[in-house]
Amino acid sequence: MSTSTETIEQLKQEIERLRKEKKAVIMAHYYQRDEIQEIADFIGDSLALARKAAETDAEVIVMCGVHFMGETAAILCPGRTVLIPDAKAGCSLADSCDPEEFAEFVSRYPDHTVVSYVNTSAAVKAHTDIVVTSGNARKVIDSLPADEKIIFGPDRNLGEYINSVTGREMLLWPGACHVHDRFSLQGILDMKKEHPGAKVLVHPECRRPLQLIADKVGSTAALLDFAATDDAREYIVVTESGILFEMRRKCPSKTFLAAPAQDAECQCNECDYMKLNTLAKVRDCLRDGAPRIEVEPELAEKALRPIKRMLELS
Repeated sequence: MSTSTETIEQLKQEIERLRKEKKAVIMAHYYQRDEIQEIADFIGDSLALARKAAETDAEVIVMCGVHFMGETAAILCPGRTVLIPDAKAGCSLADSCDPEEFAEFVSRYPDHTVVSYVNTSAAVKAHTDIVVTSGNARKVIDSLPADEKIIFGPDRNLGEYINSVTGREMLLWPGACHVHDRFSLQGILDMKKEHPGAKVLVHPECRRPLQLIADKVGSTAALLDFAATDDAREYIVVTESGILFEMRRKCPSKTFLAAPAQDAECQCNECDYMKLNTLAKVRDCLRDGAPRIEVEPELAEKALRPIKRMLELS
C-alpha cells in the first residue's frame, strides 16, 4: 500500500523531532529504500558504517540495514543504544554460515588464519581472526604473509574473486548472497547489446562469470567512486538496486541501469531483508526504543577483536 506524499513528510518531521530528542544518529546502507537514504545522517557500505559507529558520540544509533550491521555497531559501541527498524531484517549470506558448523569447519584446520566477511553473525565473528568487507578484503589478505594458510567465509564468490586477484588458495566456506548469486549473465549480455556504450559494474559477491565481463569489480563504495570519476555516460549496475539512488544523486548526468535477475518474474535484484525497513518503522523504533540490538558481553568481547583488527588494517 503506497503512502501519500503528505504522510511521508509527516513521518520525516516526526523522525527529525525524535532524532533530536533522543540524541540519535541515523545510519543507512546504500541498499535501503530511497526515502530512508534521504533522511539518514550517514550513508555508506558495511565498512563505512562500522567506522562511523566506532566514531559517533550519539547516545542512540539507528542502524537502517540488516541485523549483522546492528550487531557490529553494538559490539563497537558498548553502553550505547543500537536500534534496528525491523528485527526481521536478516541476511541470507549471514544465514548461510551456521556458527556451530563454521566452528567445526575451522577446528579441522588449526594452522589456518580465519578471515570472515562482515556479513556474519557475532557468533561467527567470535571464531574469526580478522573480519573484512568487500571494500577492504583484498587489502587485508595482501597484508598477510604470502605463505599464510587462510580460511575465508562465508561468501564463496567474494573468496573466489580474492583468490583470483591475489593468487591465494584460500579455503572457502560455500555461502552466498541470494541477491548477488542470482543475476543473469545472459540478461546482462543482452543489455550490453541494447546499450553498447554502457560499462558493467559488478559487486564481488556475484558469480565468477559476471566478474569476468565487468569493467569494474568492487564494493558498493568502489562502484560509486568509479562511476563518479569515469567518463562513460551509461552503466549496467550488477548489485542490489538500492545503490542506484546514491549513484543518480552523485552523478545526475549519467544513466544507471539495474541488471536483471535470472528469474524475470521476481525482483531478485532487490534484497527483501533490506527493504523491510520503512520510514514508519524508523519513526517507531526511535519513539519506542525498540527493536534493540544487544550482544552478550562475553560474545561481544570475542567478536570485537577481529573487527578491531579489520579497522586497524584498513
